[in-house]
Amino acid sequence: MKAWTQTSLLLLLAISTVCSGQQDFSNVTVQSQQLGESVYMLTGAGGNIGVSAGADGVFIIDDQYAPLSDKILTAIRAFSKAPIRYVINTHWHGDHTGGNETFAATGSVIIAHNNVRKRMSSDQFMAHFQRNAEASPPQALPVITFSDRLSLHLNGESVSAYHQPHAHTDGDSIIHWPSSNVLHMGDTFFNTTYPFIDLSSGGSLPGVIKATANGLALANDDTRIIPGHGPLASKSDLQAYHDMLIQVRDLVAAAKDSGQTLEQAIAAEITAELDQQWGQGFIKPADIITFAWQSPD
Repeated sequence: MKAWTQTSLLLLLAISTVCSGQQDFSNVTVQSQQLGESVYMLTGAGGNIGVSAGADGVFIIDDQYAPLSDKILTAIRAFSKAPIRYVINTHWHGDHTGGNETFAATGSVIIAHNNVRKRMSSDQFMAHFQRNAEASPPQALPVITFSDRLSLHLNGESVSAYHQPHAHTDGDSIIHWPSSNVLHMGDTFFNTTYPFIDLSSGGSLPGVIKATANGLALANDDTRIIPGHGPLASKSDLQAYHDMLIQVRDLVAAAKDSGQTLEQAIAAEITAELDQQWGQGFIKPADIITFAWQSPD
């Protein structure tokens, strides 16, 4: 838990400085873990990266922050010298899209859901952090967008991106390599901690619950699951997370039915039975209660 707590603190600093660009990434190490014959997971600062590398080239899922692009490329070059042909963004947040401009300048094609391009194209306000996020430069924007599902046919297998409406944001995608049996959940899955649900970007707790149910339907006991944040996971880890979200939803619904206000529910510590296991990250019990309370049905 200590290692993930340190990661959580780094994530909090990263998100809180998404607009200022002041975070120091000099001590960040980007590490790779092979998940299949041609699929890898990279960790550094920001969202976990998925990589497919093979005879047709390389494509990556998310690209963290611009200052880490060279480190990300160096980590990829340890197992592939092929060009990075595509970047798929799982959603619009800067810890998943910050490297877009850098990779696009080298010829990579940026792909994302329609709503990712819409949000990146205009100034955004992240209410939870009371932070403004300026519009991304045109070079960083996705040039291929989709509404419900998109498939790539590279490196010997078909890979599908599925839109998850109103989950972590309104533009989330989960990415599935069926042949390699790997699933990238983006920020619909914070492994081992309560999630950040960006209500101001169209996110909702019911949407995250639905997204995790969709992920479970794609997975089996041998699936290797890349969460948006946290360590590599299994189907049982995703199931535990999904079950926790349902418990939070039901606890909040019961508090509302009893006539409690949001402030009273927080003071009553209605998620106490879950907090020791799930409340040790940067999203605290009061935050997850608030996300659930304020989520649209």
